[in-house]
Amino acid sequence: MGKIGKEKNTKNKAKHTKLMNRKIKRERENKGVTKNKIKYLLKKHQETKLDAVTKSTEE
Repeated sequence: MGKIGKEKNTKNKAKHTKLMNRKIKRERENKGVTKNKIKYLLKKHQETKLDAVTKSTEE
């Protein structure tokens, strides 16, 4: 037999799901930002490395 009356704990479950979805979304966005930062740093590092090599070959 099913429970009669108000459903148990549905408000808390809905609130928890909402908060967890926010957290997951925020982590996804941060992951993308971090990925772009790493790409930028690697590119900049390669450029400076390339510049150092060309300067040493010119001398």
